[in-house]
Amino acid sequence: MPSTPEALADAAARQLCTLPGPRSLVAIAGPPGAGKSTVSDRILARLADEGRTAAVVPMDGFHLDNALLAARGLLHRKGAPETFDADGFRHLVARIAAGEPEVIYPVFDRSRDIAIAGAGVLKADVEFVLFEGNYLLLREAPWSGLAQYWTRTIWIDAPLPTLEARLMERWHAEGLGEDEARTRVQGNDLPNARRVIEGSLPGDIVLRVAAPS
Repeated sequence: MPSTPEALADAAARQLCTLPGPRSLVAIAGPPGAGKSTVSDRILARLADEGRTAAVVPMDGFHLDNALLAARGLLHRKGAPETFDADGFRHLVARIAAGEPEVIYPVFDRSRDIAIAGAGVLKADVEFVLFEGNYLLLREAPWSGLAQYWTRTIWIDAPLPTLEARLMERWHAEGLGEDEARTRVQGNDLPNARRVIEGSLPGDIVLRVAAPS
């Protein structure tokens, strides 16, 4: 079965289009490097092709600031569950689930490695809200409190060797050398990936990324 981002998005969008509405909160989760952002954007495009309104709300806007992480001794673990404002994110999801007319939320600027307050806005007439992030299905508190809000959950499954290769490519693209990239992948990214894989609830929809041949 094909596992390109396009094929994965098509499979998910077909199932989402059967939901009755008026609003569906969809969690798109998986380990780092699984391709959540790419698949989320593709699902958004597929839903638009069907004449449905949708928006992506990433979890990444709730990264704790580097200065705060440094003060807590967690800067080297940035991206782990404890390096996010999980309660703040859960409050955002609750507001969206309650149907507030307009919800403002922070967005993460990867190029500057900083969250920007008030950079995203969600209108009340959006039919599908696609939340994207590593820990949306995590069984650990306080993340576990999110489960009550999801209309449908999507899990993107990828083998660890595929994740490792993609994460190495990501750090290389950001200018890191081989040794520094491998230190970050082995010391932080892959431990986070294993924690997500081993500690998350199963998804209603599972999209599998094939291992490279």
